[in-house]
Amino acid sequence: MKFQDIDSIAEQLELVDELSKRFFSRAHQVDIEGSFPFANIQDLKDTGYTSLTVPKKYGGKEISLYNMLRFQEKIAEGDGATALSIGWHMGIIKNLTEKNAWNEDIFKSVCEDVKNGSLINSAATEPKTGSPTRGGRPETTANQVGNRWIINGRKTFTTMAPVLDYFIVSASIMDSNQVGNFLIPRSSKGIVIEETWDSIALRGTGSHDLVLQNVSIPEEYFVEQLVREGKKANGWLLHIPACYLGIAKAAKKNAIEFALEYSPNSIEGTIIDLPNVRQKIGEMELKLMESEYFLHSVARQWDNSDELGRGEMGPILGAVKLSVTNNAIMVVDLAMRLVGARSLSLKNPLQRYYRDVRAGLHNPPMEDMTIQILANHAINNEKIR
Repeated sequence: MKFQDIDSIAEQLELVDELSKRFFSRAHQVDIEGSFPFANIQDLKDTGYTSLTVPKKYGGKEISLYNMLRFQEKIAEGDGATALSIGWHMGIIKNLTEKNAWNEDIFKSVCEDVKNGSLINSAATEPKTGSPTRGGRPETTANQVGNRWIINGRKTFTTMAPVLDYFIVSASIMDSNQVGNFLIPRSSKGIVIEETWDSIALRGTGSHDLVLQNVSIPEEYFVEQLVREGKKANGWLLHIPACYLGIAKAAKKNAIEFALEYSPNSIEGTIIDLPNVRQKIGEMELKLMESEYFLHSVARQWDNSDELGRGEMGPILGAVKLSVTNNAIMVVDLAMRLVGARSLSLKNPLQRYYRDVRAGLHNPPMEDMTIQILANHAINNEKIR
C-alpha cells in the first residue's frame, strides 16, 4: 500500500506504524554494526512516504507540519536514526514549499525527482565553523567561472550521505561577502563521501563527511543567497524534537512491558503494582504529556499562521526543541531506573534509546542560544508594555 492511495490520516498513521515495527526489528543490527538502514529508507521510498511533503501543485500531498511530526514520532519509536535521517529530507521539502525561495523550475524538477524516490539534505556544518546556527562563515567556497560555479570544501555531519541524490551546500562566494546555498546533484564529478561517522548515538544516520573537489555546477544551481541577520523562523525543524519524543515513548513502552512481566520471588505478582515503579511510570507519562501537547500545539499554530505570524514564532520554536529534548532524556533515564541493570544489556533497546536521545542536545538550536533568545524575548515584551 502507498500513502498516495490513502486520504485518511488515521489510515496513514496505521501504515506508518507498520513501517515503524519493521524498522524496530532491524534497529539493533544496524546499531551494532554502525551501518546504514538501507532497507528502511527503501521501504519509505516504496510506500511513497518520502514524497508526502511535496506540494500539491506538483502532485504531492503537501501534508501539514502537525501530521508530519506525528508520522516522524511514530517512525522514531521504531528507529530513531531512521526518523532523524528522513526527517531532514521531509522538512527541507516542506520548508522550500512554504518559503518559495528557489527558482520555480528548479524546485519543480527536484520535486518530480523526489516523487520518483530521490532524497535531499543540507550540508552546512564544517569542522572549523561548528553549527551553522552560530553564524560562522563557511570555508567551503564557490567561484564563478563563466556560466558555471566551482565548489570546493568539506562538510561534516551530512546525514543520509549514503543515499542522498541532492546536497544543498552552503558556500562563501569568492571575492564577495556573500554566502549562498548551492544545489549539487550526487552525479556531479568531484564528490567524495568519506565514511567518518563514528558517533555512539544515532549510529545508523550515515552522517559522513562530504568532500567537494572542484565540483562544477550550472550557474542556476546557486539557488539561494543566505542572510546572516534576521533569519526566518523554521517550523520544519520541529522534526528534531519529534524524533526524540518518539524515542522517549518507545522507552516508556519498554519499561511498562518489563514491569508487567518481571516477577522477582520477593513479591507476589509482578513489579507493576509496586508504588515506586508506578511513581516512575507516572513521572514518565507526565513528561510525555507535556512534550506532546507543547509540540503538537505549536505545530498547529504554525499550520494556522500566515507568514507574519510564523515570523514571530522563533522563540517558541526553540523552546519546544529544548523542552521536548530534555524531557525525552529524563523519560529514558526513568525507564532505565525502573528496569535496572538489565537496561544496560546490549540486547536491551533501552541502552540504544539512552545513547540516541542524548544526540538531541547537539542538534540546532543549541540550549544556550535558545535560553538567550527567550531572555531577549521576555525583556523586549516587558519594554513594549
